[in-house]
Amino acid sequence: MIERELKHELQKAAGEYPAVTLMGPRQSGKTTIVRQCFPGHAYRSLEDPDVRARAKDDPRGFLDEAKEGVILDEVQRVPELLSYVQGRIDEDRRSGRFILTGSHQPQVHQAISQSLAGRTAVLELYPFTLSEARAYEPEETRPWPWILRGFYPGIYEFGLEPARFYRSYMATYVERDIRQLIRLRELDAFEVFLRLMAGRVGHLVNFSALANDVGVSAPTIREWISVLKASYILFELRPWFANLRKRLVKASKFYFVDVGFAAWLLGLETPEQVERDPLRGGLFENLLILDAYKQLLHQGKSPLFSFFRDSNDNEVDLLMTRAGRHFLAVEIKSGATFQKDMLRGLDVFRGALDTDSQVDAELWYGGEDEVRFKGVTIRNPLKSSSKPFTLD
Repeated sequence: MIERELKHELQKAAGEYPAVTLMGPRQSGKTTIVRQCFPGHAYRSLEDPDVRARAKDDPRGFLDEAKEGVILDEVQRVPELLSYVQGRIDEDRRSGRFILTGSHQPQVHQAISQSLAGRTAVLELYPFTLSEARAYEPEETRPWPWILRGFYPGIYEFGLEPARFYRSYMATYVERDIRQLIRLRELDAFEVFLRLMAGRVGHLVNFSALANDVGVSAPTIREWISVLKASYILFELRPWFANLRKRLVKASKFYFVDVGFAAWLLGLETPEQVERDPLRGGLFENLLILDAYKQLLHQGKSPLFSFFRDSNDNEVDLLMTRAGRHFLAVEIKSGATFQKDMLRGLDVFRGALDTDSQVDAELWYGGEDEVRFKGVTIRNPLKSSSKPFTLD
């Protein structure tokens, strides 16, 4: 297993706080990284029914088993245990004693806010970034194979066939976790909804229209989307609002935390199919936007991502707020040939801002050349020579 980019931030946090909570999707490598970073800690998986029963029946005795340090994996399974962890921390605030992992944000965040506020650092681990996955495929610069495979570590580490992996992921994690969080009676409708969301990657989502297509109510759609966000399946990109002269859209866009899952839901089986698919542009956006987000997240930062779109359909695919009124504005195009009209949205956005704002503009595309044109950096982030992403 390669060294994950989050490793250094994880070790720093454990050197400052008595507890560290690592959140993220299932199968993103949380267990692997914490066991690598803290080999001297006892390991307890709360997914194991026997371990979970001991933690619930005798929490004090359970924690006494590992006084020097313990990894509590999938802690959302026994959230009440965190109250007892709080007591141990208040008695002894040695750094790095408790390493917690979790896959469901609301359950863990609620437990942390009630018991461990100020006592734990909270980090997030997503599937591989492009630079991490490139350790296994160093020469691949085409986007289509990356989109098809996605970035779950097991696909690379164990050579798993992506379609089989995502089919199993759907059955063993997505459906099970959703049923734990909501009373899901309409499984067939839910699967239709997931595939329709994949078909809307990179597009504005209208809840009412989506509800009509699925055959459920709009509140149901809102609940399902909320749960999928909490379970690290969907990623919401909200529109950017400011006191601009133009009226802006208010609907959000949604991407998948792992683009490979979206490709599987769309029934794509080969890189050639991805390249020819009408949704290739949205999948390309999904690939690059989530990669930028993961890179920043694994540096221990809290990315502020949004997009710009006005009522005349002028759009910038990704806005990243650096500090105050300083933005990195990115337009994303899957084509390999640069054309001047690709920069129209960037021009409109820069022209609409006040003079106090600063904008660094980039075009991410599928071509080979890296050039500057009218103040815009034009580059391909998938090229092996591309530098790791940073907002500094």
